[in-house]
Order: sequence, then C-alpha cells, then structure tokens
Amino acid sequence: MTSSSTSLRSRAELGSEGQLSRSVRVDVIACGAIAQPISEIAARRGLPVTVHPLPPLLHNRPELIAAEVDLLATELLAGDATVAIGYADCGTYGALDAVCERLGLRRLSGLHCYDVYGGEARIASFFEEHPGTYLLTDFLVRSFARTVLAELGLDRYPELRDAYFGNYTRVVWLNQRPDDELDALARKASEAIGLPLTVVQTGTAGLERELLALVGSPSAEEILPPALGLTNLVERVEVQPGHPQGGVAEQRR
Repeated sequence: MTSSSTSLRSRAELGSEGQLSRSVRVDVIACGAIAQPISEIAARRGLPVTVHPLPPLLHNRPELIAAEVDLLATELLAGDATVAIGYADCGTYGALDAVCERLGLRRLSGLHCYDVYGGEARIASFFEEHPGTYLLTDFLVRSFARTVLAELGLDRYPELRDAYFGNYTRVVWLNQRPDDELDALARKASEAIGLPLTVVQTGTAGLERELLALVGSPSAEEILPPALGLTNLVERVEVQPGHPQGGVAEQRR
C-alpha cells in the first residue's frame, strides 16, 4: 500500500487496534475500470464506502490521471471527507504519488490494476517470460471494441494493427469472473490483434484485500489463505488456428 502520511486515519475515528471505525465513511476515488467491482466488494462486506469513478478512458491518457484525482480529492477533502485513491500508479510515473503525498492520501499498491488482481510478482513473471505480453482484465475484454480498437482507430484502419501490436507476442486475460460471453469476447479480442490468448483466473481476492487495507479494515490479511493464494492461479492457453504453437493447454502455477 502506498502511503505518505497518516492523514486518512487521523481524519477518522480509530478503533482500539488503530483501524478505521466501520462508522467512518470513506470516499474512494476509483478508476472507472475497477469502480464496479470495488462497489460490489464494499456492498458484500458492508463497508461504508462511496465510490467516485473517474472515466476509464483515462487509461489511454495516463498523464491526465493525477490531475483528475487531485481535482476531485481536493473537492471532497474540502467537505471534510475521508478520501482514499482506488488507483495503482497506472502509468503516472509517480505523479499520482506526488498528489497523495501532498494531500496525505493512500492509493492501491502496485504499478497497475493488473498487479492488484494478479499480484505484483506474478505479473512481473509474465513479462520476464514473455516481454511482449499484452494484458486484459474483464473490463477491458468487455469494452475492447470501444476502449482499444476504436480509440486506436483500428475499427476504421485495421491495416494499422501491426504498427500497434507487432511487437506483442501474446494476450494474457486476467479473468475475474468466469463467463461464457466474456470468454467469447476475449477470443474475439485476441483474434482482432492477431495474438494467442492465455487465460489466467484471478478472481477478485487481490482487489478485495487491497480495498480492505486501503480503508483500514482488520480483515485484509484474511482474504487470501495460502491454499487459495495468487501462486495457485489457473492458466488456460488458447491458440488461434494456424498459429505455430497449436493446441490448447491448461496448467496450474
């Protein structure tokens, strides 16, 4: 968890073990790509959390994220809110951390939301094994035509595909919730950019643990028992017809 001060807790009533009281409402400024699962987790856990989503297309302009977070956080803090940031660094290269430092806020750990879902070490290993890995989440799979193809102009100029994706070697879909419709959309997305698909079932346990830690819940470390930890994720490799690798394989790592 990235934290530059204790002001999140100092603004709220603390329990006997230094945790935020369940009566303290936390305003979470979240990336639109993970705002819905954050809301679902908060509702299931009974957390007093209000989610303020920012546009998910900011992922395509990460240099704008810090300023947008700063603007909304400043507004919320002016109303004496308890604020937390539902972003990892997300391509801001420390700019978001500078905002958190100045305002005394905490954010999700990791470089990207991929780290939150799959674990930092695990995601790093994907890139060590295949530097040309292109990552997707459920949100990106569902919105691929809009957030990737249309934004890059590939719906209008498909001949530009190799200019954008020529250096990639595979797609890794970090799958939070098994779904036949998403499965078909993931295959369609990988075919659209001409890459083999690897499916990694992560669930939302990583995000749940991060959210609980972010809002000061004492339950954060209970979310991932060793038997169900992120080292036991299931990979399913699906290769398009005609690809030299051929076949379909599943492995647990």
